[in-house]
Amino acid sequence: MINEIQKNTDVRMEKCVESFKTNISKFRTGRASPSILDRIKVNYYGTITPLRKLANIVAEDSRTLVITLFDLSLIKLVEKAIISSDLGLTPYSSGMGIRLILPPLTEERRRNLIKLVRGEAEKSKVYVRNLRRDANDKVKTLLKNKIISIDEDHKYQSHMQKLTEVWINKLDCILAEKERELINF
Repeated sequence: MINEIQKNTDVRMEKCVESFKTNISKFRTGRASPSILDRIKVNYYGTITPLRKLANIVAEDSRTLVITLFDLSLIKLVEKAIISSDLGLTPYSSGMGIRLILPPLTEERRRNLIKLVRGEAEKSKVYVRNLRRDANDKVKTLLKNKIISIDEDHKYQSHMQKLTEVWINKLDCILAEKERELINF
């Protein structure tokens, strides 16, 4: 029973860290990455569709993205979706698709992005701690119902604390790497 709780909690903590990685990968670091367009949705014949399903997106160089649409009649709709997004990018039509040239990040924008990334990290840390608390509550219930002993409870609590520290350290490492990326590029 305890092993099942531990395993479930560990898996959920890992998913939290992976979700954090995915979330912060969307923050623009000055390098052109197709993932910054993941949030762009286009009205495709009455259906809101992610841009990735309508086009091939590649980084031509460190500051240029090239969007090759599968249906060229969508160029105007895609341009409109990019302009209306909060990315601050201006699309340029080029025969077969769209080019996006990413402007260099200003110092102020870098600081704001770092604050946002730190906020995301803190949310993830709180979530990991809440997972630990929930798991500890389940074990306390087992102790209360005399299914496990006090020694098993203490052993479990200690293990969960170590597990929580491991995942929070991973979050801190990912955060530090992203901050370096934002500062240095």
